[in-house]
Amino acid sequence: MSYLEAVKQIKKNQISSVFLLYGNEPYFIQSLKTRLMEAILDDDKDNLSSYDLEETSIQDVIADTETFPLFGERKLIIATNAVFLKAKPDKLSFEHDLESLQRYLSAPVDFSVLVLIAPYEKIDERKKVTKQLKKQASVVACNAIKEYELKKWISQLADQLHVTIGDDVYDLLESELSTNLHLLESELKKLAMYVGENGEITREIAEALLSHTTTNSSLKLVDAVMNRDLHKAITIYKDLEKMKEEPIALIGLLAFQFRTIFRVKLLKQKGYSQSHMQKQLGVHPYVIKIAMQREKQFSIDTLEYIMDQLADADAAMKQGSMEKELAFEILLYHLTKGKIARTKAQASD
Repeated sequence: MSYLEAVKQIKKNQISSVFLLYGNEPYFIQSLKTRLMEAILDDDKDNLSSYDLEETSIQDVIADTETFPLFGERKLIIATNAVFLKAKPDKLSFEHDLESLQRYLSAPVDFSVLVLIAPYEKIDERKKVTKQLKKQASVVACNAIKEYELKKWISQLADQLHVTIGDDVYDLLESELSTNLHLLESELKKLAMYVGENGEITREIAEALLSHTTTNSSLKLVDAVMNRDLHKAITIYKDLEKMKEEPIALIGLLAFQFRTIFRVKLLKQKGYSQSHMQKQLGVHPYVIKIAMQREKQFSIDTLEYIMDQLADADAAMKQGSMEKELAFEILLYHLTKGKIARTKAQASD
């Protein structure tokens, strides 16, 4: 089952005696561990046992699982690093008695919940123990979300929060938070609380309430340059300073944005489609989409001028010939007041 399906089951208190969480997305694994702890133990940590299967044998874990809880009704046993599920298990100083696990899967006790964690992208589907786990346990895939799955995942999360999301909000969420699922879920919960049950999260609301990130701020800096708005560019820079962002790092962010615009413009001239550009550049589809909108505002000469200005400012900072903060503000002046082509006529080369 998927992560979201597992969350639904846990919320309904439909909790299996045995779980297998496998995959390389730590956020999903940690989130399910936390939800199971809350549902089963209710802050009773005396009935929580944690094991590392690279240090403890599965037979010892099963022995604990079959021992009655001292207090409370149920125990939760979490065993991480189930190396015996890998195609080529790591060599250990002891052996895992998988028959003990298989026997337990056939007749699990009703006072314990056993959670096996295999933090690997794949497990060996051919193994007998894996096949038995798939039949007799709740197996949850916790792999990282693919780009094409993210919109569906956001939509499912919005359904769980009983809110709707405007079509133009998805791109914003994807570009801002797609690499941080913990932050994405947290921000969606915040937005859902603001609009209330059955409310709609509009782009205006999302832009006002989403936590500022350096990625979003760098995009806004590019907008300020495009609009030749020095005051706004300086304001954004000061906000980033409060976020403890270094000027050299900000030059890197701006360079990435303008380099992407430059490369997209060149690929567009060669007849590349948006999907082919994404494969060629290896960046998020939303980054390509935004770059395609922006490249129309710049000529090749102007983009080369911008890249030269960024390189000069970077060199001045690293060589110590100018204070970093002053160098960055001068850079913003050159980018907004210098040789910036903004019209389609100028960008028609």
